[in-house]
Amino acid sequence: MKRVEIDPITRLEGHGKISIFIDDDGSVTDAFLQIPELRGFEKFVEGLPVEEIPRIMPRICGVCPAAHHMAAGKAVDAVYNADIPSVAKKLRELYYMAHYVHSHAAHFYALAAPDFVLGPDAPKASRNVLGLIEKVGLEIGTEVLKQRRISQEIQIMVGGRATHPVWNIPGGVTRALSTENRDKVKELAEGQLGFAEFSLKLFADIVLANEGYLDLIMGDVFEQVTNYMGLVDENNKVNFYHGKVRVVDPEGNEIVKYDESEYLQHIAEHVEPYSYLKYPYLKDRGWQGFKEGMGTPLFQANPLPRLNVSDGFATPKAQEHYEKMFETIGGKPCHKLLVNHWARLIEILYAAERMVELINDDEITDPNVRIIPSTTPTEGVGIVEAPRGTLTHHYWTDENGIVTKANLIVGTTNNHASISMAIKKVAQKLIKPGGEVSDGLLNTVEMAFRLYDPCFSCATHSLPGQMPLVVDIMDLDGEVLNTVSR
Repeated sequence: MKRVEIDPITRLEGHGKISIFIDDDGSVTDAFLQIPELRGFEKFVEGLPVEEIPRIMPRICGVCPAAHHMAAGKAVDAVYNADIPSVAKKLRELYYMAHYVHSHAAHFYALAAPDFVLGPDAPKASRNVLGLIEKVGLEIGTEVLKQRRISQEIQIMVGGRATHPVWNIPGGVTRALSTENRDKVKELAEGQLGFAEFSLKLFADIVLANEGYLDLIMGDVFEQVTNYMGLVDENNKVNFYHGKVRVVDPEGNEIVKYDESEYLQHIAEHVEPYSYLKYPYLKDRGWQGFKEGMGTPLFQANPLPRLNVSDGFATPKAQEHYEKMFETIGGKPCHKLLVNHWARLIEILYAAERMVELINDDEITDPNVRIIPSTTPTEGVGIVEAPRGTLTHHYWTDENGIVTKANLIVGTTNNHASISMAIKKVAQKLIKPGGEVSDGLLNTVEMAFRLYDPCFSCATHSLPGQMPLVVDIMDLDGEVLNTVSR
């Protein structure tokens, strides 16, 4: 038995490695994704006032702090049974749409695009954002960086900070939007809309027009048949901030649609000893291992699944591209994993369109952005669509509002089982007896996790028993005198 390791895996947020086991005849017998890092936010928020949690939870990650800020804000509102003012909901969503553009653009251009623009077999030293700029030109690279900066500027004008915000509080937000900042955001949001349309055209010109890439996208290497999860509004349209969680089966039939407070009735989590990521699954089906197909309890929750579970978008341009995508790939639900990159760009377009709608809403500068909660705190759940998938925050408190327990199910956690299965399938499809296990081939295996845009720092909350601990006792010369381990 031979083991091939990709350590560390690259172009992601967080740390991880892939171990591929190859038998004596050269066939892949198994492959494992191992996440060795741990972030214990669920434990160390215990004992803190619940109103502090929306300021603390964004520190889980510097890439998607807005997602945790929004889920935490909604959960704390629910703890106090507070229905926040309409303008506060709109401001939160406006802020969040700018975050979506910023986050999705980072993944597509910096993490995923080198595989498509340069090719999976390109030299390792070139498969990065600098190699990408060299290939597509400085002008395009400059525009990407400019629009990501503008997304941050919009968040700052709306909510005060772009990274690790401190804006959501029980009952609403801390600041209203000034007329001056509204006028600035109006202009910038139109530019974000143009950037989204430009990105979709670039994808069509570079990826969809390339037969080799199309064969890779539509082939059976990057294909997985599971259930799908996403947040939808009352019309089953994609929504990132409001709505119910909808789950459909591999044929598109609705399995369940649930409110935030009902998630524990439908979702359970499995733990394996080799990873600090949990494995969510549909509770009523029970854990069945890493199994795809009809009847599986596993689901995916990221851009393509959001489109699979929905009936489209509530904005016209995103809806047009939604229809074009599913027409091109042969209908929905789509099980071709690499289509996630196309879906991600359509979501940028939706976020930009929604930004324009919200900033032109007459209510957006209303100064009444908060109510003072007056009920005794108990428990609350907040769910949003993080860029990487459905994100759930659940807090329990005592009568004084002190957190007694917290539970988080992060977007990447929802995709963990699917990522693990995808890595194994791609490795088994590509690594053949007698063939060379090249760097380009291993990078193609990495594409199987990269398409999910995983955020492993956010997702690592499993505590499978005691933490390992090794202490070396050394003398002044650095010689080890004794080793104590747990």
